[in-house]
Amino acid sequence: MSNSKMTWQSFKDQLQQHPEQILQFQYAANKLVAPSYHITEIKQAPITSVDCGGKVNAWTEIIVQLWEPEEAQTDRAMAVNKAMKIVDLVERNLDLNPKAIVKIEFGNAAFDTRQMYPKELLLEGENLVVNLQPDATQCKATDRGATCGSPKTKTLEIPVTMEAGQSCTPGSGCC
Repeated sequence: MSNSKMTWQSFKDQLQQHPEQILQFQYAANKLVAPSYHITEIKQAPITSVDCGGKVNAWTEIIVQLWEPEEAQTDRAMAVNKAMKIVDLVERNLDLNPKAIVKIEFGNAAFDTRQMYPKELLLEGENLVVNLQPDATQCKATDRGATCGSPKTKTLEIPVTMEAGQSCTPGSGCC
């Protein structure tokens, strides 16, 4: 899979191709989620936002939450087919959008909880490794030619009445 964001349907299709593989999640370079992880929930989040250019944006995310118990309960991660049984259970109760963007939510004592995108799924021996990449902020208005913060960005001139000796610097109370 390329750097584009993976859909729920694509993610499931790739998992279903390897039912007997051991499902691993790599959250940082050479760092795998502990094999005793649990899939604690799968949530569907419809997002509606307004960007800095005033455009309304809407999309849906499917967030798979992973949890590492404090004490290891096993030294072998679950097989893909077990994970798919959890997915099937969720989908019997919740109609998940196949075009939704997938995120994996994870954190532990050494790694702050965050939502990451599955960048690619890699076969490594008996393992199917979901290589995660962090999310990044971006200016959505750049898709429409905006330059977000550069001199070409349209700014609003707002008249400010200041008293003598007052300046408009950070912390001055002017802005």
